[in-house]
Amino acid sequence: MVFTTVTYEVADHVATITLNRPEAMNSFNEAMLNEFAELWKTVREDDDVHVVLLRAAGDRAFCTGVDVKEGIRRPANAWTEEDPGDRLSPKLNRVWKPVVCCVHGMAAGGAFYWINESDIVIASEDATFFDPHVSYGLTAALEPIGLARKIPVGEVMRIALLGLDERMSAQRAHQIGLVSEVLPREELWARGEEIARIIAAKPPAAVQGTVRAVWESLDSTRTEALRSGMLYTHIGNPIGQSQVDRSAVPTRKWTLR
Repeated sequence: MVFTTVTYEVADHVATITLNRPEAMNSFNEAMLNEFAELWKTVREDDDVHVVLLRAAGDRAFCTGVDVKEGIRRPANAWTEEDPGDRLSPKLNRVWKPVVCCVHGMAAGGAFYWINESDIVIASEDATFFDPHVSYGLTAALEPIGLARKIPVGEVMRIALLGLDERMSAQRAHQIGLVSEVLPREELWARGEEIARIIAAKPPAAVQGTVRAVWESLDSTRTEALRSGMLYTHIGNPIGQSQVDRSAVPTRKWTLR
């Protein structure tokens, strides 16, 4: 498939997806929705891909949500309308390969479809997070619901209800755990690649089993999650252990953050 709204490349088991509509602040249109549906299918089925690195081109924005000029397909029958996240979100597309997301500039509205379902999110110092829905008379529901699984509800409500009147800084996002690291803009992509390659070098069966177990636990009670998690260890551990030489795993080389 030839992509027109993103770029896609795979190297050293890392699939790098770059939102590539900087002239529209990387907002998503119908073409991008369709391309992401195809991208996630490709990532899910390609065993050469161990990790996804998600980032965005341009200087102003990671993504500002739906393209308000072009819009996306809206059926006349409201009951047949689909959530854009059905095509944009990795976990809704059953992608259990970890996603490392690099955020810079503005991250607004629909940008949270990716941020909410990424496993590791890092940001540049200029990153700001906000949701404009209520300022335009729109119910902020889908993005905040996903966000409520990552940060305290009070913080979610502040983003959702203040709309265009307040933006969350990268520093505040780090304080509440929305992002795990804040860097100068010029270091963002290199750090994202470094994290992705570290993970990609680990046994993929162990990594993907871990991602799936943790994310699926969010939809379960504690007891159900623990029982499912035990089954995943029975399935994944024999495969993962065969993918690594335990004696060759470095134990004295690590970093502190």
